[in-house]
Amino acid sequence: MSLEQRGYSVLVASASGSFNDALSPLLSEAAISSVHTVANVSAAKRMFAERSVDFVMINSPLPDEPGIRFAIDACNANSTVVLLIVKAEHYIGIYDKVVAYGVFVLSKPISRQALGQALRWMVSARERLRRVEKKSLSIEEKMEEIRIVNRAKWLLISELKMDEPHAHRYIEKQAMDMCITKRQVAEEIIKTYL
Repeated sequence: MSLEQRGYSVLVASASGSFNDALSPLLSEAAISSVHTVANVSAAKRMFAERSVDFVMINSPLPDEPGIRFAIDACNANSTVVLLIVKAEHYIGIYDKVVAYGVFVLSKPISRQALGQALRWMVSARERLRRVEKKSLSIEEKMEEIRIVNRAKWLLISELKMDEPHAHRYIEKQAMDMCITKRQVAEEIIKTYL
């Protein structure tokens, strides 16, 4: 699937109408399919809890708080990429607080070109996170398969008095003979003996 077809979703937390107006055409250029705009951190937290988004953009400060804690929490919650836009005089202090959590930070005033570039970096970061998620899921699935096969081996050892290498070979041979996975064989053994 190409990036244009993927269609990213973004949550924009900004109380500035001029910022929102300037951001809108950039979002449509960046393959953003779903944009949710809120004017304060409280609404952003509610929206973030209700739906999953690829990107969170926070134009700090917001009327109820700066949004720094929300930026960190959004980065920690899942694979959301977060951009925090702050006043230039606060940039270094805020950057130092959030960089370890993976939050991107830009200082104001910000040009249209810099904002467009930041969006492209966010897309790159999101795609990298997507690959890591996929790899993590495959590792978790493999670990689960190993647990199930080991459980079946121990059932064969205890119920049929096989030794461990023989139980392992039995599961492998059954999988090859029946053209199914070792996990499927193991699941059948578990059903039989439990």
